[in-house]
Parts: sequence; structure tokens; C-alpha cells
Amino acid sequence: MSEQVSESGGGLPGGAELARAWDELVATARRTAADGLVVGTSGNVSVRVGDTVLVTPSGVPYDRLGPKDAIGTDLEGRLLFGNLVPTSELPLHLAVYRSTDASAVVHTHAAHATAVSTLVFEVPLVHYMAGAFGGPVRVADYALYGTEELAGNMLAALHGRTGCLLRNHGTVTYGDTLDQAYDRTAQLEWMCRVWLLADAVPGRSPALLSRPQLDEAAEALRGYGQKH
Repeated sequence: MSEQVSESGGGLPGGAELARAWDELVATARRTAADGLVVGTSGNVSVRVGDTVLVTPSGVPYDRLGPKDAIGTDLEGRLLFGNLVPTSELPLHLAVYRSTDASAVVHTHAAHATAVSTLVFEVPLVHYMAGAFGGPVRVADYALYGTEELAGNMLAALHGRTGCLLRNHGTVTYGDTLDQAYDRTAQLEWMCRVWLLADAVPGRSPALLSRPQLDEAAEALRGYGQKH
């Protein structure tokens, strides 16, 4: 039986930690819409707190989400609390959590990335930031949305990677935090847009990086940023 969630968020089982995680999830979901990575109620976001997965509901505009709309499942998809139906892509999110050390997953229908998913089997190495995904970003074979088949195809494409494209569908990225998962989604969409722009120039073909060049960049990226 699902448990009613209070308007303040304090009624979430697990208390303040889950309430904060839900607030961050809603903010990330709204960001995907504001940045044009989804249209309407497409795409979905989740975050894992221990053995609980918080996930966006099915068919609810992100700007309407509040604490009372929180949904939590276990890693097998059993509803722990909430009164709404989870996203139809719940199997996709759970497959990531069961197979990786991810703490957050972002799935979008970003336009440029979706376009690229119809053209290639992996994103061409047009930029060294592909190294941030663990190597060339693969395209998962097409399967109907919300199915275990799609989740399995996604896992194959994600092997050794932190993001992939879904053929004729969109993107999936994961990370240690919602911010990291979102940033990878935005970066993937940007790389796809760059390749489409370069490849559209008549009579010219984009210069692509070699695997050794990408591996060199990936190693350099591991030490990038501030040290704490």
C-alpha cells in the first residue's frame, strides 16, 4: 500500500534526507524542460537514496510537481510510497541502479542527440569531452519505451560508459549526483549538435579524434577541476 506524503515533504519515509533528494530531483527535472532537453512530460529523472529510488511520475508536467507528488520504489520496482504512477521508464532507471554505482539518472528526448541516434551507431569523436563518458558514446538498439528489452539494450550500450543514446528515442546518463548526471546529458546534447553542424557543411567532413587522442584526453580529464 502506498503512503500519503505530506505537503511539506516531512512525511516522506526516511524524513529530511528523502525530502531534500526529492526537491533536488524536481529542480533537475524542471531544468531539463527549461533548457529544452524535453518537451511536455517527456523524459524522466531519478535519484537513489540507499535502497530507495525516487522517480518522476508519469504524465505530470514538471512545473506542477510538489512534495505531495513524491514517489519511491525499491530496486525491484515495488512501490514504497506515493500516490501517483511512476514514469513508464522505471525499468530503465532501475536497470542502471542494479548494474552500476549510480546515484542519479537523467533521461531526455534532447533534439540533437535524438537526431544523431537515427544516423550512427556511436557518436562521432568530434570533441575530446567524449572522454568524460569513458569512450565513444554508443547508440542502444531500438526497443519500445518502458520495456525490459529497452533497458537491456541500454545496459549493453552503457557498458564502460556513463551515458548513451537510445535509437530513435533520446539520451540516458548517470552520475554520482543529479548535477553530474544532468551535466553529462547537456554535454552529450552539445556534442551531438556540434557534429550535426559540422557534418552539414557541403563538401566537407568533420575532423574526428583518434582513439589514442581520446584516451589521452580522458586521462587528462580525470585530474580536471578543483581538488578538495
